[in-house]
Amino acid sequence: MEKLEFECKTLSPLDGRYGKIKDALGDYFSEYALVKYRVFVEIQWLKYLIEHVDTPVLNDAKARDLSGVAKISSEFNYDSYKRIKEIEATTRHDVKAVEYFIDEKLKELGFEHLESFVHIGCTSEDINNTSYGCMIRDGLKNVWLPAATEFAKTIDGLAIKDAHLPMLAHTHGQPATPTTVGKEFKVYAYRLKSSIENIESIKIKAKFNGATGNYSAIGVPFPNINWEEANKDYVENYLGLTFNPFTTQIESHDYTCHILDGIRHFNNILMDLDVDMWLYISMEYFKQIPVKGEVGSSTMPHKVNPIRFENSEANADFSNNICVALSNKLPKSRMQRDLSDSSTQRNLGLAFGYSLQAISETTGGLAKCVVNEAKLAEDLNEKWEVLAEPIQTMLRKYGIADAYDQLKALTRGKNISKEAILEFAQGLDVLSEEDRQTLVNMTPASYIGRAADIAEKPLF
Repeated sequence: MEKLEFECKTLSPLDGRYGKIKDALGDYFSEYALVKYRVFVEIQWLKYLIEHVDTPVLNDAKARDLSGVAKISSEFNYDSYKRIKEIEATTRHDVKAVEYFIDEKLKELGFEHLESFVHIGCTSEDINNTSYGCMIRDGLKNVWLPAATEFAKTIDGLAIKDAHLPMLAHTHGQPATPTTVGKEFKVYAYRLKSSIENIESIKIKAKFNGATGNYSAIGVPFPNINWEEANKDYVENYLGLTFNPFTTQIESHDYTCHILDGIRHFNNILMDLDVDMWLYISMEYFKQIPVKGEVGSSTMPHKVNPIRFENSEANADFSNNICVALSNKLPKSRMQRDLSDSSTQRNLGLAFGYSLQAISETTGGLAKCVVNEAKLAEDLNEKWEVLAEPIQTMLRKYGIADAYDQLKALTRGKNISKEAILEFAQGLDVLSEEDRQTLVNMTPASYIGRAADIAEKPLF
């Protein structure tokens, strides 16, 4: 009952109807996650200073057991989050609340002399951009990329399974050179895999250079340290991100836009597959397995609707619109900084979440589909005119200049019978007996080129 009570008050389907997505992404894109990563960044910065900067205060800390300090981050929990939010209610500043929380914890541990080094030389955006960088990195690595990759592997598995199953192709919605079911799945598997690889290649960048990107504050008390090199070391070796050396107060968000554009591209491929499956189901090339207890229509009892593909299309499109909105806004900031990116970034989880829901819907839709081999064979056997292509191509081999026009006159806009095609092929005395026999023995189902060989090669 508690779950239902919660769902009835949610504004986003990702929090209610699609709650599994929230559960998967909540550790990376929630308010709790943002606060947790901020604590991580601050503690890592303090750790870096203790290990690399020579001052009496920090040198004293070097000689002491710092495991308790590390646990401020590693053992972050709901009570930690609650306390930070209580502090924020007074400060009205979310990053400063994190700093004060760490100060409290250091006092409890007997490290109150380290308080002055918490957040030293930093502006809030140094903490925020690195936190978001870690959130995006981990959300991609642990949730979105595994789901996307597993989906692409599923499509590749279908390609291999049905590599040799012939199917009438359709270009411009009209009967065209036959293919195989597996070959068409293989096209999608390859496209999905390529889009995933593009996202994986994007470097997640971060800045850590002060209020306007010039290391000004930290350079005053420590003028003899090369802070460009030091902060690059911190960002890359203590946070696991790629250092961006040229920024204003904010990291430019360009990498975020590249990732969002990559997710949008993946979603578009997914929607293309959704639409094709919807069409193939309407053509009866695939049958949907009825599930006991499910209802397809409130008034038409016979119906089994392709709703999973329709739902996927809707969720992918919604993810895309969020990706576009984020990509349009994030790269733009007035002069050295304005705050509009802060509210914008809080919606990152929605872009990931609706994409994940789309993947889940399509996966569920495919699980309910089986190939209708009888219908595939029936359609192929009714479209012997598709053999006009190989016949006219064979005639070209013999220098017949009007080969195309001959077959056009015979077949264009007509349903040609098997007998008519065979009669035409058998009458081609210009061909060698071997070539003529090749055409006579050919059927729409056998005219699939190398489709089967292409489809059965694993991509993963």
